[in-house]
Amino acid sequence: GDVVAGFLPNSCYAVIAMLATSSLGAIWTSCSPDFGVTGVLDRFEQTRPKVLFATDGYYYGNKTISSLERVKAVQKGLSELEACILIPYLKPKDSDKEALGDSFHTWADVMKVEDNSALSFTQMPFSAPLYILYSSGTTGKPKCIVHSAGGTLIQHLKELALHTNVKPNTKLFYYTTCGWMMWNWLVSGLALGATLVLYDGSPFHPEQTSLLDIADEEGIDIFGASAKYYAACEKFGLSPKHSHQLDSVEAFLSTGSPLSHESFEYIYRDIKTDVCVSSISGGTDIISCFALGNPNLPVYKGELQCIGLGMDVQFLDDDGTSLTQGKGELVCKQAFPSMPTCFWNDKNNEKYQSAYFKRFDNTWAHGDYGELIVHEADNGTPTQTGVIIHGRSDAILNPGGVRIGTAEIYRQVEKVEEVFESIAIGQEWQDDVRVILFVRLQEGLTLDTQLIDKIKRSIRENTTPRHVPNKILQVTDIPRTLSGKIVELAVRNVVHGKELTNIEALANPEALNLYSNLAALKSD
Repeated sequence: GDVVAGFLPNSCYAVIAMLATSSLGAIWTSCSPDFGVTGVLDRFEQTRPKVLFATDGYYYGNKTISSLERVKAVQKGLSELEACILIPYLKPKDSDKEALGDSFHTWADVMKVEDNSALSFTQMPFSAPLYILYSSGTTGKPKCIVHSAGGTLIQHLKELALHTNVKPNTKLFYYTTCGWMMWNWLVSGLALGATLVLYDGSPFHPEQTSLLDIADEEGIDIFGASAKYYAACEKFGLSPKHSHQLDSVEAFLSTGSPLSHESFEYIYRDIKTDVCVSSISGGTDIISCFALGNPNLPVYKGELQCIGLGMDVQFLDDDGTSLTQGKGELVCKQAFPSMPTCFWNDKNNEKYQSAYFKRFDNTWAHGDYGELIVHEADNGTPTQTGVIIHGRSDAILNPGGVRIGTAEIYRQVEKVEEVFESIAIGQEWQDDVRVILFVRLQEGLTLDTQLIDKIKRSIRENTTPRHVPNKILQVTDIPRTLSGKIVELAVRNVVHGKELTNIEALANPEALNLYSNLAALKSD
């Protein structure tokens, strides 16, 4: 029943502390060290940890960033905290101990304890809580999502062993932080005898090829990153097929947002030909996937290869009718092992029920918008059912009453070489909704009429006229969560002058100022 918290980079220390916690039957929860004090306390204050593991700092790019002042503020803000253990990530010494008070210990203090007895593990029920994860919190205080030991383990073993082909001695890598559920997913690889390759910091420092360099150096078999990472590699003009060996890599995994058709093509063309590219989709809510890869099936660009084994995933229209074709709401009709057991401190499960079961009666509604794609043999026999995710339901654009997934627009915009990245929202305008596209261009470029026409033409020729933005505006930054996801809802709220309640959930909250009170959005 006790909670142990980690305010840690993705390192061996985080894995060790988590495993030690689970061996006692306690509950692990974590945030990455780039969270601000308010962001950490918004999460940890709710779960009231007894012990906090933290580091003196972390690295990102060419910066060394101290965490000591934030650790002290977090320690002070947690009323039920009994011990804080500092890991000297930047400076392997004990000299900081005095600065943090009597309840503070160092990693060295902990490791000095001599106990030669055999390791013992507290046996807990299948449904006992193992992890508390947090929703993004971009619309209010984060929800504290409780995941069970048994449900998490059986789901991860299925996904890692069967969908990802992880075996004993597989070297498994995912570019993630301790604030993203992919970290929990990665750690479960240990249960199959895999070796984990851990990395913390900028994926493009000191070289744009840093992660691919590590893949060669360590002989990584399964390489995972965000869709944004692969898109950025292409924008940088990287061609690892000509600069790296990558002999060991069997699969490239991608998540965080839909992997575009162009990124599929880029990986096979410029990184490696004989590899399984698996776009996967699920989330913090289920600490796993609804749709993901399959090493035994063909890969179709733009698609997730299959629905997860044992997951009754369907897409429903607005009336709740299951669709065999066409776009709809992603739901799961039957219970599955990694459903959250509850939300922490959620009276009568009210928030839990509202989050997942309010839209469709007795059916899990995940909040994704997508469709099934059925592939058939020449004789008409179905051979494979893939999945396309078009975006989050709450970010769906609705001009003239026609629902449009933002991923449909991003796919076309990413074809335009001048554009580095983009974000689309729906702006309420004259009793309707108009599509607004913000673009961040390649370094040194300026948005002009010619480029606007080029972007609109790319969208119109490959989608429909309704997809074409009413306005396209240039910005210098796009706001993201700390796990790297763009936040369409936050930008939409800023454009409409609505108050944002929790910008601590963002990695770059200052970027929201770029979208506030824009004169261009006050006219036709």
